[in-house]
Amino acid sequence: MMITKLLIANRGEIACRIIKTAQRLGVRTVAVYSTADANALHVQMADEAYCIGNPPSRESYLCGDKIIATALACGAQAIHPAYGFLSENADFVAAVEAAGLIFIGPSASAIRAMGGKSQAKALMQQAGVPLITGYHGEAQDQETLIKEALNIGLPVLLKASAGGGGKGMREVHHASELPEAIESAQREGQNSFGDSRLLVEKLLVKPRHVEVQILADKHGNCVYLFDRDCSLQRRHQKVVEEAPAPNLSAQLRAEMGQAAVKAAQAIGYSNAGTIEFLVANNEFFFMEMNTRLQVEHPVTEMISGLDLVEWQLRIACGETLNFEQSSLAAYGHAIEVRLYAEDPAHDFLPAIGRLTHFDYPQKHAWQRIDTGFVAGDEVSPYYDPMLAKVIVWGENRHQAIARLLQTLNAMRVSGLRHNLSYLQRIIAHPDFAKPQALATDFLVLRHQEFLSYQSPHQQAALLACAAYYFVQQQQAHQVVSNDSYSPWQQLVGWRCCGNNNTSLSLNINEQTHDLVLQANGPRFTWQDNEQQGEFSFSQQQGLFIYQDDKQRLSFNVTFDTHGVQLSHDGFVWQCSLREPYKQSQQNSLSHKGYRAPMTGRITAVLVEVGQTVQKGETLVVMEAMKMEHRIVAQSDFSIEEIWVGANDLVQDGQVLLN
Repeated sequence: MMITKLLIANRGEIACRIIKTAQRLGVRTVAVYSTADANALHVQMADEAYCIGNPPSRESYLCGDKIIATALACGAQAIHPAYGFLSENADFVAAVEAAGLIFIGPSASAIRAMGGKSQAKALMQQAGVPLITGYHGEAQDQETLIKEALNIGLPVLLKASAGGGGKGMREVHHASELPEAIESAQREGQNSFGDSRLLVEKLLVKPRHVEVQILADKHGNCVYLFDRDCSLQRRHQKVVEEAPAPNLSAQLRAEMGQAAVKAAQAIGYSNAGTIEFLVANNEFFFMEMNTRLQVEHPVTEMISGLDLVEWQLRIACGETLNFEQSSLAAYGHAIEVRLYAEDPAHDFLPAIGRLTHFDYPQKHAWQRIDTGFVAGDEVSPYYDPMLAKVIVWGENRHQAIARLLQTLNAMRVSGLRHNLSYLQRIIAHPDFAKPQALATDFLVLRHQEFLSYQSPHQQAALLACAAYYFVQQQQAHQVVSNDSYSPWQQLVGWRCCGNNNTSLSLNINEQTHDLVLQANGPRFTWQDNEQQGEFSFSQQQGLFIYQDDKQRLSFNVTFDTHGVQLSHDGFVWQCSLREPYKQSQQNSLSHKGYRAPMTGRITAVLVEVGQTVQKGETLVVMEAMKMEHRIVAQSDFSIEEIWVGANDLVQDGQVLLN
């Protein structure tokens, strides 16, 4: 019998996604939120919502006792953990069930069996699931870990035993890197999961990351819902996912699916889960099991026609799977990309701020946008910076790629740094269309290529922005003539017996351009060093129209605190007017030293006053948006002052040391 009221112990896009399915099934929904999320979309969508604490997760979304008390007080019968936070916390599951509530997920024993990567690998070895060579032992002192890494043979991968989402993972290629990498991985594991234990594995060269979705009920039935390729990653976090995984033989698919079912049955698993494998040279190796719903589950839903959240609820309520493996079939191809508030040009540094524009198309059945944001929302420093998941379906992979580009090109996002253009360049890259090129180093090998890509319309975008700022300057002064050709119409820069020129210094995509612009009625002449020409410019309902003697282009335009943002054919230009006086004033007031790149918490200060450091040496480690960030010396110098200590909260731009 289906429950009637469900509490979602999560936030953001996944909370919104669960609410949609629950409400379709006639189940009332209860949201919980931190004070930072009081106006969040998931709070507005739910039938009821209750505040459970302050923004830090340890004071709100990680407080299992508060969540259970809220569920009991409001009459909810079940709790859905989604992913992250408490979703794989066996103690929380036990507490939920002890309170007489239903946990929408596997049993506490199954989570414990797979919760530690070392223990999970031992169980999989007993079950006959292939493993990568590695160390999964209990001894965790640095000497043992270094010894085991060298015995395995470099390169190796250090992984937080309780980890996930790329946190607590470090690639090590040289023995000299091991001590710092171990300390860093242990620290991030402790901060993210409350567990500093590590395992060490042989690092496979150019593997693929392929995972298998399983569904298992409480009556012994288990099926696999095909596979997904998640190879395209940055910093061990997935960026692009697709289903089914391209370029796999039918035999390999079947073997992985059967191994996934075997793995689930070995621990008496029920509900939705994912078995992750590394694939290399037509062989696969068990990596880990995620005992929860995955971020990328929509691509499986689109090719299978099944609502995984619905089946999570049905299984938790005791229903039996009403289909067998032989009756399941995959239809078409689906691709998902993760739109993040981050800066790809600066090591994917997360961004915070107001999302001034957030417009996206959702006009077709083959399009799906999962998000927890609307225009005007604040992206805070406390949570993962994912803005949305953009998912499309096609009859084949070629069509899915084309549809995804079409969808991405129509999106408008502004107000803070984001990776939309980066995603567009990935999907449009000719190598992405070649399944044989997919590997976990795909993005690493092409990162600079994606960043340095120049659109053929760069100059047109620059001139359109220059014309806009020129017009703004004109309108800022009193107009004394209705004749558009009169010199009195153009008070800025005009003088008797001189050229009616205006010099503009523009910053476009972090490159400075000095232009000389002159208006001749509705047309402009321009000069940039040795180049010059003519064009016309106009504005029409959110568009900048640029036209010269060879082309006419329409740029989508949004305005935010950073200036003007143009987009056209999958490329985005961020443009602002540089005002020399203000720039000089700002520089004179700036404080020398190393600053916090964003709001966060200091986890370690690795230097002392008077110490001489060398270029590349780590100075300070900070945690923000669930990730560890290292502040590194940009040159050799001596430490004069240190302004922060461990556990200090710092603001974006705050001086840390000099």
